Amino acid sequence: MKPSLSALIIAKNEERDLPGCLESLKGLADEIVVLVDDATADRTGELARAAGCKVALRAFDNYAAQRQAALALCTEDWVLWIDCDERLSAELRSSLAKVSGDAAAYDLPFEVRFLGRVLRFGGLGGEHHVRLFRRGKARFVGGELHEGLAIDGLVDALPGAGSVLHEPYKDIADYLSKLDRYTSLGAQKKLAAGQRFRPWHHLLLPWEFLSGALLKLGFLDGFPGVVWAGLGAFYTWLKYVKLKELQERK
Repeated sequence: MKPSLSALIIAKNEERDLPGCLESLKGLADEIVVLVDDATADRTGELARAAGCKVALRAFDNYAAQRQAALALCTEDWVLWIDCDERLSAELRSSLAKVSGDAAAYDLPFEVRFLGRVLRFGGLGGEHHVRLFRRGKARFVGGELHEGLAIDGLVDALPGAGSVLHEPYKDIADYLSKLDRYTSLGAQKKLAAGQRFRPWHHLLLPWEFLSGALLKLGFLDGFPGVVWAGLGAFYTWLKYVKLKELQERK
């Protein structure tokens, strides 16, 4: 018997990616909850309503609070947390439809796609995240970035095959368009945690690139793998540069 399932999505200006995400949930989720940032300027909410989703608006404060608010709108026994730039493979859909057992939550395998290629190296191969959970056994924790789930009970690997297909950036321009916001949030988080910029943080730029491209074998993913390593290194360095900027403003 297929478990009753709510899909949980938060969204802001996602009219490009949302339809594909909803298509991958068709016939699997008993309800799809889409919580839209009230600063959204495109047709995200309209598209979600047209697809039969349960749609609500909320002012964004942080990721954990936004997802927790979406969770409060879910009504089915199980909840699948999915983002607009993610898709369920056919094999994973089949595995999710048969989920059972005593676990409170399940870890799902992920595949990251960038510049037309699934990245197997550079630290991305074997990526997995807890995304499926019993509604009354989890809550979102965290804040501005890197929110997660606190689970009351056993977390297990999902039996069966398949993965969540994640394409976080359509191309290099898309990566750069999101870079400023995410690095600013990362710097603010570091400042709040009491971290401080040090001159040696400049060395993170070459180190992170060499680590991702060579030590973690990112070059084996070809051009996309090397570009990913370079962009990731710049991302890490830029967070610390912005941290110094925040320190000097205090």
